[in-house]
Amino acid sequence: MTYDFYIGDRMFSSWSLRGWLLLERFAIAHRVHMVGLYSGTMAQDMAALAPARLVPTLRTPDGTIVGESLAIAETLAERHPEAGLWPTAPDARATARWLCAEMAAGFSALRSDCPMQLRHCHVGFAPGQGVLADLDRLQQLWAHARALSGSDTPWLFGAYCAADAFFVPVAARIIGYGLPVGDTAQAYCAALLSDPPVQQWRRLAQQVSYDPDPYALDLPTRPWPEWD
Repeated sequence: MTYDFYIGDRMFSSWSLRGWLLLERFAIAHRVHMVGLYSGTMAQDMAALAPARLVPTLRTPDGTIVGESLAIAETLAERHPEAGLWPTAPDARATARWLCAEMAAGFSALRSDCPMQLRHCHVGFAPGQGVLADLDRLQQLWAHARALSGSDTPWLFGAYCAADAFFVPVAARIIGYGLPVGDTAQAYCAALLSDPPVQQWRRLAQQVSYDPDPYALDLPTRPWPEWD
């Protein structure tokens, strides 16, 4: 049973990364299809998936089309309960769903001011008040998840779950723009970005070049961290 999974780009498409991790990290068989997010062929590439029009989009082995990452997460969890996409404890599971939903709907300043990019780290980026408020909220939610679950692992609820996958692009923003967060949040970001599937995704992202770069900033840069 193999799913068809449609993504827009690896370097910049944060939602493509989230959705792919739901398949890759939980060992669910899939084929990746690229959609021309920056080449102008997106509508054509997705025509067969209508009415879905955004990436990521999932096509199940029986042909059902599923758009939106939260719906993809719930569909995969329902079809593969053994994979463990959500925590087993009811309170932790409800909280993980809450965090994913807030991630999907919120944090507009962080999204707009700090687009995900996996090429390098910017030096000297000055976050605005909206970004700082989003960072405070993220750390509040992460601390709540750990307090609720009693996690003593790098992950929010003990075992890696869909909530961790949803926060990987946030970690990329924090590291990529040098955003100010506490030590616990920094350690969580390092764990998310050093995870082997994420490193694999980033290696593949480096194989594509862009002219012009969609999110270039007039700031100095330094190399992306190398984690053991």
